[in-house]
Amino acid sequence: MTDGDGASNSDEYNPLVVVISGPSGVGKDVLIEGMAGRGLDYHFTVTATTRDPRPGEREGINHHFLTVDDFQQRIAEDELLEWARVYGNYYGVPKQQVRDALGDGKHVIIRVDVQGALRIRELAPEVLMIFIHPPNRTVLQRRIARRGVNSQEDIETRLAAAEEETEKSVVFDYQVVNHEGKLDSAVDDVIEIIQQESRRVPPRKVKI
Repeated sequence: MTDGDGASNSDEYNPLVVVISGPSGVGKDVLIEGMAGRGLDYHFTVTATTRDPRPGEREGINHHFLTVDDFQQRIAEDELLEWARVYGNYYGVPKQQVRDALGDGKHVIIRVDVQGALRIRELAPEVLMIFIHPPNRTVLQRRIARRGVNSQEDIETRLAAAEEETEKSVVFDYQVVNHEGKLDSAVDDVIEIIQQESRRVPPRKVKI
């Protein structure tokens, strides 16, 4: 974990928009599930997508599963903070979720691919950007294969994309490695970053 500076010791905190990103298969979903399991008063955005649900995924919990027509209507009505087409499917973050949570004084956690993270940074430069790394390429390949939903060709495509995405990690504020068998440690690192940055002086102010 890379350290920031400028944090204060005040008990007051500033609600943040936290963007968590990294390559496909790095474990973003399980990391966020680990954060949610800590009982913290964070708002975890539910991303809209046109891809089919994976086994065990539920509508409104893991994603809002939309048709392509529904998703494109939301784009036309400017209801999405960001959206992108990734591996043939649309993904997007509803704006109203973010506004409502910030208004309630909650940290907003957004899980997006690297392309989406960079777009959000352009729209809202004060967001807190955290990049999740795998320990190495072999582990990343194993994690993608373990899903059981990707062909070998698709796995190779995602691994090639991961190399390009990792090069872009330098523009993120922090880097966290999700080691095998040490998910709790990665969750601890992310929560510590959020707590530190929420007391930063001057505070990050995000306008959506």
